[in-house]
Amino acid sequence: MARKKAPRARRKTSTITTWPLYIVLVASFALYVIYQSSAALAIVFGVMTFVVLVALIGLEAVNGSRESGKLRSALEIVAAIAIVVVVWFAMKAVLHTNYPIDAVPSCSMLQALQRGDMIVLQGTNVSGIRAPQVRVTKSQVQSMLANPNSEWLECVAYRISGSTISISQTVMPGYSIGLFKPEPNGSGAIVPYSSQSGNLVQYACGAADATYSNGTTVQEAYTSSITIGNTTISGDRNNSIIVYQTIPQDLFYREGDSYIVHRVYAVLNASGTYYYLTKGDNNPGLDMQYQNYPINQTYVEGKVIAKIPLLGYLKLILSGTLSQPAGCNSTLQD
Repeated sequence: MARKKAPRARRKTSTITTWPLYIVLVASFALYVIYQSSAALAIVFGVMTFVVLVALIGLEAVNGSRESGKLRSALEIVAAIAIVVVVWFAMKAVLHTNYPIDAVPSCSMLQALQRGDMIVLQGTNVSGIRAPQVRVTKSQVQSMLANPNSEWLECVAYRISGSTISISQTVMPGYSIGLFKPEPNGSGAIVPYSSQSGNLVQYACGAADATYSNGTTVQEAYTSSITIGNTTISGDRNNSIIVYQTIPQDLFYREGDSYIVHRVYAVLNASGTYYYLTKGDNNPGLDMQYQNYPINQTYVEGKVIAKIPLLGYLKLILSGTLSQPAGCNSTLQD
């Protein structure tokens, strides 16, 4: 009788230890969030987080193929990607928007939204927007859109000394508050409130407290209200927050901001065609005051219905938005 051979022992495949990289990933991400105020450090830790994340994904894929075989590992990766795609399209269908999840890229919505918050969006039309609505004529809107520079007026603090005009957002001793009209060459002039008489949207300026991260408080010039026809509207932080796409003519677009997360200040109803006037809670003026056009409903991605702190930083890192933009060291209390 032939003797049976003992089964050959399977060679154990060694795996690459990855837990130290997870510690590095958490530490680099935490440092990236902490050092947002330093552009150099934010870029260093942001790039480090991205590199470590890519390395971890690659190493885990290698470990998976060693433990369960390359085919099974590939199938698991495909399955994971498929699940993400299915969830994404399910959210698009349920929330009625092409962009159900986004990230807050700046500090313009402090304190309601922090930079790095992940936000959940729901598609909406004007009936789902909470904000004052004002009826205007189509000709009024067409005139405004054809001559937007007439309404690009900023509220500033200023001091006139002889032929010299000093402009500041901070209200310092000896400064007054008024409207500033910028010019294409970078200069500008203080203009009287009466210069707005032919404008559809007219601004009133005031002063509000701005609290800095070091605890000091100053007064800043800001837009305290707007008037459209016989209707005067002040900012209301209970109004809806929307995400909208910028257009090439906008200053925001030219500065690299393809989408904006801001609160609706008012809605213009031009015979059933709606335009949104928006403002960041932490900005001194409406978006339209800073060389941007009013938003048509077509460019609205959705309204914010929920937020998850910090998770949005992943998108900011992956998109290369590493350093903290200006305006994150103070909060306007209008």
